[in-house]
Amino acid sequence: DTSACFPSPTWAMGVQMMVLCSVFFPMMRVCRAFVSPARRTVREIRAVSAPQESYDITLLKGDGIGPEITAATTKCLDAVGSVCGFAVNYDDQLIGGAAIDATGSPWPAATLESCKRADSILLAAIGGPAWDANPRELRPETGLLAMRRELGLFANLRPAKAIPQLVEASSLKREVVEGVDVMVVRELTGDVYFGEPKGIDVVDGERVGYNNMIYREHEIERIAEVAFDVASKRPGKKLCSIDKANVLDVSQLWRDVISKHGAEKYPDIDLSHMYVDNAAMQLVRWPKQFDTIVCGNLFGDILSDEASMLVGSLGMLPSASLGDKTKPGVFEPIHGSAPDIAGADAANPLAMILSAAMMLRYDLLQPHAADLLEAAVDDVLDKGFRTKDIAGNGDFTVLGCEAMGNAVADALADLKAP
Repeated sequence: DTSACFPSPTWAMGVQMMVLCSVFFPMMRVCRAFVSPARRTVREIRAVSAPQESYDITLLKGDGIGPEITAATTKCLDAVGSVCGFAVNYDDQLIGGAAIDATGSPWPAATLESCKRADSILLAAIGGPAWDANPRELRPETGLLAMRRELGLFANLRPAKAIPQLVEASSLKREVVEGVDVMVVRELTGDVYFGEPKGIDVVDGERVGYNNMIYREHEIERIAEVAFDVASKRPGKKLCSIDKANVLDVSQLWRDVISKHGAEKYPDIDLSHMYVDNAAMQLVRWPKQFDTIVCGNLFGDILSDEASMLVGSLGMLPSASLGDKTKPGVFEPIHGSAPDIAGADAANPLAMILSAAMMLRYDLLQPHAADLLEAAVDDVLDKGFRTKDIAGNGDFTVLGCEAMGNAVADALADLKAP
């Protein structure tokens, strides 16, 4: 009883209130980090449950080279649809810098509504120096984060598979990268990018910046389920979980939850754990030791980019961002918007074309069409066609973005649906 410490009951009550306020209100800000945020349920979103005769795709061309690689990709999608007997309907919407310029928002309401109605979403690239000086809420990347949050996209799948025709383009020795086939599964909506509180404050006369690396148990469980499921369908049946459990409490929780999930639901998967600094080294020292990797948002952001360079070019690698199976995913190349070559017909569209193949496989339930599109890309590479970024010093026919899209579409015309 605090009042017993003071001679005056009124004074005691005042002190009690002061103590309560001094402890309670500052703690409210910290405790927000550990209270589940309001979940935004997008009930209008629907997903494909069986192959269809036509599909509605939201196209997010974005910035820089985005419109060019999108044009090449839609030509190939239309071609494979013609071969396999389905049509694709496109709805162009804005995101990123283009959306900021046109609407004042990097993620307009109209774009969200289109994505809600879509069977799937195809994204090109966002960003550029024109918006780098904008405040955080008016930067292209803010639109990307908002999209992931609004659509519940918590899992990013990024394959890093050595392409036989391009092994020499890797910065590593042939014997190191030949045969590499790694799938990086990255959690997208938690971790230090989304943890609260965060910000820049003035403390003792100087600015202090802070972010919080936070994961809730259910967030780890759902990405674990995706990662184990992916690993179970790959030849190696191995999963390596990346953390920093020797110094981070959040990583210790990550390791505990991943281990429990594997033991209870996937005892046949060979699960291992590796600290992130060691993983960064091992990826360039001996990448073939990995099959499937699962990471939190921050570590996955870094390691997936590192893994992608094993195969020689960012211009060849697709990715998929997935969430609830009842909702559409977002499929995009992993490279940036390359504003320095925008409009020059010099971009490589193959990563976005291969992203469309992932869309056909994962969202549209058209695995045969996905196989054909991937085979068409292999065919043009076998014929010696290259864009400038993957040509190197070899004796290849260098094509521009539009011509490379045409080459893949023409190759599809020579292929037949299974």
